[in-house]
Order: sequence, then C-alpha cells, then structure tokens
Amino acid sequence: MTGFAYHRRGKQIAATFSGFEADLLRSLASQLIELLHDEASLPQQTSDPLEALLDFSGPTTEPEDPVLARLFPTAYRDDEEAAGEFRRFTEGSLRESKAAGASSIVEALEEAGLPPELLEDGLMIDVELDAAEAETWMRSFTDLRLALATRLDIEEGDEDYWDQLSEEDPRSQVYGIYQWLGYLQETLVESLVRAA
Repeated sequence: MTGFAYHRRGKQIAATFSGFEADLLRSLASQLIELLHDEASLPQQTSDPLEALLDFSGPTTEPEDPVLARLFPTAYRDDEEAAGEFRRFTEGSLRESKAAGASSIVEALEEAGLPPELLEDGLMIDVELDAAEAETWMRSFTDLRLALATRLDIEEGDEDYWDQLSEEDPRSQVYGIYQWLGYLQETLVESLVRAA
C-alpha cells in the first residue's frame, strides 16, 4: 500500500492503487454519492435556469440519517427557525458539491483504467492529480471518513478499543478502511504542501 507523492517533474500528485484498492475507493465514493442524492432532501428540478438559480426550497430540518446529520450539522443550535432557514439556503448546494467531489474520485479512477467490474488480478491503477483535484479528493476523504466514523461510532481517543477488536469482527475490517483513508488523506496533504 502506497500513498500519494508529489512529482516535481510533472508537477503532479500521484498514487498507485492495486485494482482492489481502486475498486474499494470507487465503491466508497459511489455509496457517498448515493447517500447525498437522497431524493427527499434535494430541491425539485426545474427547467427554468433563473428559477433554479433562485431556488431555495431545500430541507429545513436536520437529516434523519446520522451520516448526513454529521456531514450537514445544524448551524444554530439555539435558534430552530434560523437553523432551518440556514439549512434551506445552503444544504442543497453543499450536497451537490460533496457529490461532485466524490464523483471526481470515481471518474479519475475509471479514466486511469479501472474497469467497470474488477475481474483482473494484479491490476495496478496510476492516478495523477493536479493541486485543485488533490484538494477535491482531500475534502472527499474527509467526508468518507466522517461517514465511516459515524456508522462505526468512532470517538476521539478510542483507538485502543478498535485496535483490540478481533479480526473476525466485521467492524475491524471497516475500521481498517477508515485508517487507510486517513493514511491516504495524510499523504495527500503532505504532497499538497510539497507542491505549494
């Protein structure tokens, strides 16, 4: 398992993933996109561009799904009306932005050669990102890690608990994915610093 590295010659941030790793990353990003596109929470589509631009018919209450509630926390805890108004004006565009970020991961992996269905052993996927793309991936890694942390109920300082879980416990495998995403994010940040 390798992380991201900055290559001065091409001024690119690159990583090489095994086919399994690339497919896992695509699956995680796709699941996040699906969650973000929960139809009940998105504004209605309109054919009028001006109306769409001025459409503030987004949700006014906190999402029921704990992951979405974590990704879109309530802005004004002490003022329910202000919180609802803030959410109505912002959540739709935030959802679209996060979904677009996750889509960029899927698209980059597929453009780098990841087939629709992974059948090939030994497949390696080389991904090269410019600084803007790397920042998008970094934000998406944050969203993916928040989603996993919420589903697993990970809390700050409970690493010992997770490290002591039996390998047979399915949560242990998901925690390993959570840690892997953290590693990728860390190497991506270091690469962005070197690129600056």
